[in-house]
Amino acid sequence: VQLQASGGGLVQAGGSLRLSCVASGSISIIYAMGWYRQAPGKQRELVAAIRSDVSTSYVDSVKGRFTISRDIAKKTVYLRMNNLQPEDTAVYYCNVDGGRSSWTRRDYWGQGTQVTVSS
Repeated sequence: VQLQASGGGLVQAGGSLRLSCVASGSISIIYAMGWYRQAPGKQRELVAAIRSDVSTSYVDSVKGRFTISRDIAKKTVYLRMNNLQPEDTAVYYCNVDGGRSSWTRRDYWGQGTQVTVSS
């Protein structure tokens, strides 16, 4: 299973970006998809997640600005980021909790995409 993330870049404060992450390979069951980020010198944190029942959750700092969505048929998860701020600068990683069956369930990680917000 491979996750390919894209959509990062450099943007000014107040701008927007949309991240995409496509899962390929032997993954038939997806329990949840999410986005994490890691800023220099900080721990990786969960930014947003969307579960199999389509419920979503967000870290407090991005509520009202970021929106997570998915196209399950395409095994793709998106993160729409509006009103970006310098503190959003980080490497963003996509994550998929799934597998070929419930017996092979595990976490998969993308390679990371850099988001840089200038003030």
